[in-house]
Amino acid sequence: MSVKALILGCAGTVLSAEEAAFFRDLDPWGLILFRRNCADPDQIRRLVSDFRTAVGRADAPVLVDQEGGRVQRLGPPHWPKYPPARVFARLANDPLHGRALARLAGRLMAHDLHSVGITVDCAPVLDVPVAGAHDVIGDRAFSSDPAEVAALGRAMAEGLIAGGVLPVIKHIPGHGRSGADSHAALPVVEASREALEADFLPFRTLTDMPLAMTAHVVYTAIDPRRPATTSRRVMRSVVRDAIGYDGLVMTDDLSMNALEGSLGERARQAYRAGCDVVLHCNGKLDEMRQVACEARALAGRAKQRAAAALGRIRHVPEPFDAREALAVFTKSLERAESAPSTGFAADHALSL
Repeated sequence: MSVKALILGCAGTVLSAEEAAFFRDLDPWGLILFRRNCADPDQIRRLVSDFRTAVGRADAPVLVDQEGGRVQRLGPPHWPKYPPARVFARLANDPLHGRALARLAGRLMAHDLHSVGITVDCAPVLDVPVAGAHDVIGDRAFSSDPAEVAALGRAMAEGLIAGGVLPVIKHIPGHGRSGADSHAALPVVEASREALEADFLPFRTLTDMPLAMTAHVVYTAIDPRRPATTSRRVMRSVVRDAIGYDGLVMTDDLSMNALEGSLGERARQAYRAGCDVVLHCNGKLDEMRQVACEARALAGRAKQRAAAALGRIRHVPEPFDAREALAVFTKSLERAESAPSTGFAADHALSL
């Protein structure tokens, strides 16, 4: 049986017998968890273990959206509450300090995730918001300055990798100009190709990162009909060529209302556009079966990209005292809020 180019969710905190049998027969590449799936550390470890047992692969990726701020699936009381990405840009008068804290945040989140068996974090957000855009991105973005987004995004991604967790750069090629929430409707961006180049910059700067997630956004200057996820023109001429990204590309959630057609049609269109793996998140088994009917085997370049991604975390995480690091992180943020220019020394944060 070949691994399928799919990432799927599950309904609750344990795998039902029906879900386990479905995963065993289908063999999706990975599982994505949401707040509904996360009760406490021991429960998550069992859920992760049961999924990997079902598919028969000890290294099967398990993903989660753990950005901080509004998008954090693992939170109090068992895990710290992390700030949104925008906080790190408040240290703009001390860029080295901002990058150090962003890296430390990534390393702390990696510690949390790695300890329960989660190996992929759908972060950092590399979108560049503009004035008047919908707030679906908002403070999830590091900054409205593309160069600052790139610098802080790299720092967080490197912190995740150091802790044995793969980052996912999102939402390629850029969601920051959208005037709608793609969970609810299809955003259409009418900016010129020249203007869009600024949105591409963070992704172009982080082309060495192993995984990327698409944007369900139409860019009329590139393809006036299809959103990036299902547009061969966007995937080939922008993501692969203009940006130069050759890592594994996964779709954003196929069940979002930005996309049209049946779930099977959405999956088929995404594969045809050039996405390596499709993602379905809500854990509804009847919907997952529709996606599975169009599932492709993970083969060719997609298989090579997936293997290369997993290879990035086949190492022992760097030495790390999580308790001390969290104390440093918390105190440093508090000082930055009151007096950023005298915040905690960046070299200390980087040494943890």
